[in-house]
Amino acid sequence: MNVGMWWKALRVIPRIDQEEWRRLDVVARWLISTRAAVLLMTFFSAAFAGLFALRDGRFDLGRWVLLALGLIFAHATNNLVNDYTDYKRGVDRDNYFRTQYGPQPIEQGLMSQRELFAYIAFSAAVAIAAGIPLVIYGGTTALLLMAAGAFFVLFYTWPLKYIGLGEIAVLLIWGPLMVGGGYYVITGAWNWNVALASLAYALGPTTVLFGKHIDKLGSDRARHIHTLPVLIGEKAARYTVLGMIAAMYLLVIYLVARGFFSPFLLIVLLALRAMPRVWTMYRRPKPAERPAEYAADTWPLWFSAMSFYHNKQYGALLMLGLILEVILL
Repeated sequence: MNVGMWWKALRVIPRIDQEEWRRLDVVARWLISTRAAVLLMTFFSAAFAGLFALRDGRFDLGRWVLLALGLIFAHATNNLVNDYTDYKRGVDRDNYFRTQYGPQPIEQGLMSQRELFAYIAFSAAVAIAAGIPLVIYGGTTALLLMAAGAFFVLFYTWPLKYIGLGEIAVLLIWGPLMVGGGYYVITGAWNWNVALASLAYALGPTTVLFGKHIDKLGSDRARHIHTLPVLIGEKAARYTVLGMIAAMYLLVIYLVARGFFSPFLLIVLLALRAMPRVWTMYRRPKPAERPAEYAADTWPLWFSAMSFYHNKQYGALLMLGLILEVILL
């Protein structure tokens, strides 16, 4: 077992060659192939759904565990499907951005198409198996939520990302679908306030995706992938991210003022300590070459790395605020 690599793959997206890949166990390969480090964002959404249910006295541990497993393995399936779709469309050839920041196993010959299909089948089977009991409990609404999730898993990369809808899809998925829908399958009731509050977190993963699409804007434009940054332009995209980050804090303040959140949630304001770095970076275009002081194992991720850094702090503090609210109120 490669436990050290398991831990590394959960923290970062490791760069690995074929010789290292051959020495890895199947768990490490799955974690690397699914880009497990970003699955943390999905766990946060599942955790928020559970905390909202717990706050309302309607938490069910069994349903929450099924929800968390289903969402995480659905996200893993999506990442694998994305790699296959881009491979078949020829997007990842010729040192494309995706192959620079982490291994694209099928494009780089680390695994065969058959092996990739096995990983997809396993991940999808776990997600579906976790979802079936929730659908039985939640009925038609839960089935529709699961169907919506399956749609985004299969069609995010193509055509949604190609027509400027990928970023909007992520906002809906990590917010109303995962958190609002998660709350529903745990409690059996839909809550529009929870769906609204979910956007305070969902904007974070959206800034990460926006940042990545700005990072590879030139490559995407050359391949006719019309992400929102490609459509609106690099400068407008950078300032859009700053606007979304501002909205993350303003929405929490608004929900505290309305009484939906307690003042404990204002603890997220501590994440503003990251804003000088975020502001400085997003005010300027990405440099053409890696600055000498910039981590080599992070480049060519630039805006996306900064958004991920901010989102981890913000998400952890938002969760802490909800936990304090549940415990102390």
